[in-house]
Amino acid sequence: MAPSKTQPALLGGLAIGVLSALPVINIANCCCAWILFGGALASFLMQQNHREPITIGDGAVAGLYAGLVGAFVWLVVSIPISTALAPFQGQMLQRALQNASDMAPEARAFLEGLPTGPAVGLGLVFSFFVMLCVSALFGMFGGLFGALMFRKNSPPPPTLPPPIPPSTF
Repeated sequence: MAPSKTQPALLGGLAIGVLSALPVINIANCCCAWILFGGALASFLMQQNHREPITIGDGAVAGLYAGLVGAFVWLVVSIPISTALAPFQGQMLQRALQNASDMAPEARAFLEGLPTGPAVGLGLVFSFFVMLCVSALFGMFGGLFGALMFRKNSPPPPTLPPPIPPSTF
């Protein structure tokens, strides 16, 4: 009987999405650390909920599902964070443009148009699709490695009781 992948994938995806969206903590995702962690977490939780050892394929599928869930969680968490940080980022960009007096006019016009609504929305949509692909791939690798690391040993085969010697009268 195959182990259930729903709850482990949801919890692993929640870890991927939240940790990847938080402003300072997301720096660890430069090498996909949180995505690998979420996939491995899904495999770990799946093994804990199942008596028999899970297969590597089960771990990879759980990690893949966790990566897909993680991309959607990332999107939901990133929207309010981006909205809250937009004024701060706009002020930083304005200060940088004021200090860059020798910048080409075309580059200055491009950078001044970045904090507008449509550009932020398009950036978020593009980032979501990148996150979806990267999370699915690296979540699968994390689930595969998690299945290898957290796999339970196979139960020993049942032993037969010693044979009963024939009775002698």
